[in-house]
Formats: sequence, structure tokens, C-alpha cells
Amino acid sequence: MSESGSSPRILAIHAHPDDLEFQCAGTLALLKQKGCAIVMATMTSGDCGSAELAPDEIAAIRRKEAQASADLLGAEYICGEFPDLAFDVDTASRRRVTEIIRRARPEIVITAPPVDYMTDHEVTSRLVRDACFCAPIPNFTTHQWDPSAPINHIPHLYYVDPIEGVDWYGEPVPYDFVVDTSATFDLKLKMLACHDSQRSWLRAQHGMDEYLESCRRWSEKRGSEINTPHGEAFRQHKGHPYPHDNRLLDLLS
Repeated sequence: MSESGSSPRILAIHAHPDDLEFQCAGTLALLKQKGCAIVMATMTSGDCGSAELAPDEIAAIRRKEAQASADLLGAEYICGEFPDLAFDVDTASRRRVTEIIRRARPEIVITAPPVDYMTDHEVTSRLVRDACFCAPIPNFTTHQWDPSAPINHIPHLYYVDPIEGVDWYGEPVPYDFVVDTSATFDLKLKMLACHDSQRSWLRAQHGMDEYLESCRRWSEKRGSEINTPHGEAFRQHKGHPYPHDNRLLDLLS
């Protein structure tokens, strides 16, 4: 249960608008059905994600798209307002992410994997891991004008898949378990479809024009590993002193 004794609170935080939809929206929808309060957070607004629009213009569009996606789920959306492709693992950033966790007050945190194809994902993973550790420490202040109180525990921490499930060398990255998201895949796809501007950007930058279909293929790939139509994989952070019991899987069972 959460600190207040109500339904568990879940914070899902990744680098850019649409990352969560690709990698864990099906699971978030299942958790919502279980009565969990969901907070969807992005580190950046994706202000570098356009070949035509200025940073402030594309950022405004992508925030609206992220909010529309969260609305479909009935989740809260927040943006950390880090600059796209220009934030690092440092103390100031760690304080900001700690404040996000303290405000969300989650029992479970889901975030980017430690190894992925681009730096924003990896920096997000490291900062969130550190912030989960720092969030209960009273003397670690966030330097906000209206700071949230420390939480009373280190949250359970889970990593989503890297893109295509591989590391820098194209080798498969291990995972602990796959969640059957067949029942919520249609909602996941609708949430992803909210990010129309990203589809245009990927077509220009990556030569991809199959935004939704690539999501479908990966979901089917993970699902096939547990003999279901769709799935999403996770790995739990079990280093000292993070919780070791699998609270995420317990909630979904």
C-alpha cells in the first residue's frame, strides 16, 4: 500500500514523450485497472524532436501530446523540463528528480534501462536510480521553493526494455519477467498514437514510417516469449538497499 494506506501509487518516468507508451503503457493500464494511481513523467519535453519547428514550438506540442496520452489512461502527467539531449548525471539534476519522486510518493517506480541506444535514456535511468535512494533521506534537500517531504521508503524500482531489447552491441539484454498486456494493447496503441509529432520526426531523422507497427511487432515478440499475443518485459533493481520482493508482479497477479 502507499504511505497513506490507499491504493499503491506508481511513478513511470522515462526520457521523452512516447517512451513510456512504447515500453510499458500496457502494464500501466493493467495497474490502473487494479486501482493504482499512476503518474507518468518525462524528463524532457522533447524540444529537439523536430526538423522544422523551433524548440519551444515542438516542446509545447509534445507536452500536449503527452498530456492527451495520460488522459486516456486517467493518469497524471508531469514534465521534468530538462533540456532534450543536454542533461547529465550531476547533483542539481539528482535533486530535481528526487523532488519528482517525493511529489509522486510512489510505492513502485518504473524507468528507463541502464543501457540503451541514446544518452538521455541512460542518464534518466541513472538519475532515477539515485533519486529513489535519496528520496527518503531528510538531509538531502531538493532546493525547491516549496519542497515535498521525504518519503518513508526506497521504492521498488523496475527497468523497461531498451529499444529492441539490445545493448550497444546488438546483444540481448536480460529481463526478469514479461507481463501479459494482451488485454490492454489496444489502449497502449491509442496512447502511442497521441504522439503524432514524434512519428513525423522519426520519419525524418531515422527513416522510420511505421511508428505504431514497430510497437506492435515488439509487443508481439515479448508476448511470444510467454505464449500470449502481447507482452512487456521488466528487470527489477535488486542492489543494496532496494526492495527485493517483486511488488509489481504481486499487484498484477
